[in-house]
Amino acid sequence: MDFSLSLHEFWIPLGQILLVNIVLSGDNAVVIALAARSLPPKQQKLAIFWGSGAAILMRIVLTIFAVKLLTLPYLKLIGAVLLVWIGIQLLSTDEGEENVSSSDNLAAAIKTILLADLVMSLDNVLGVAAAAKGSMPLLIIGLAVSIPLVIFGASLLLKVMERFPIIITIGGGLLGWVAGEMAVTDPAVSGWLEANAPYMHHMYVGPILCTAVVLITGKVLSNKHHEKSA
Repeated sequence: MDFSLSLHEFWIPLGQILLVNIVLSGDNAVVIALAARSLPPKQQKLAIFWGSGAAILMRIVLTIFAVKLLTLPYLKLIGAVLLVWIGIQLLSTDEGEENVSSSDNLAAAIKTILLADLVMSLDNVLGVAAAAKGSMPLLIIGLAVSIPLVIFGASLLLKVMERFPIIITIGGGLLGWVAGEMAVTDPAVSGWLEANAPYMHHMYVGPILCTAVVLITGKVLSNKHHEKSA
């Protein structure tokens, strides 16, 4: 009986938390890799380590208040706007600006990682909170174990990006897609959209539009940067 209780009260919820984090680590690894891609190799490792660790701690705090936070209207809409902005900035970054010191680059990368993780976490921490079933030890253990998952994913993506730069564009588009999903599920508009424009949910119109905005705007700004530096 004791084993059965521990199985259903601890091990199964812990497994659910880990699975949720494995699924979500892909998005976070993309953000971390994108933010750190222009740093020197040594600082890339520092950005990944500190950015990932701080992001996980921040997610723990956010998850504690997730239920109340995500029921507030307009919060997801604000987060979606921020995420679109982050995606555009990552795609339009001028990597030729040598007047920026390495320390500033590292600090900026970590700030980008934290902001993006905060915004992206708003849409998924409810799953983690639900799996924890109110158990704070379960919540902390489950989220802490996800740190190496995020770090490994980001490190792997950085190596692949060096060989296939198109992944940077794909990553920026992914941020736009997540932003679109967040926007159409905000409590302030989701009910109206379901009643008057259900295609925004069922045909992925919101995610597609936000993805297009990020990719097109990022490309335009990137071209302007290259024209100025030419």
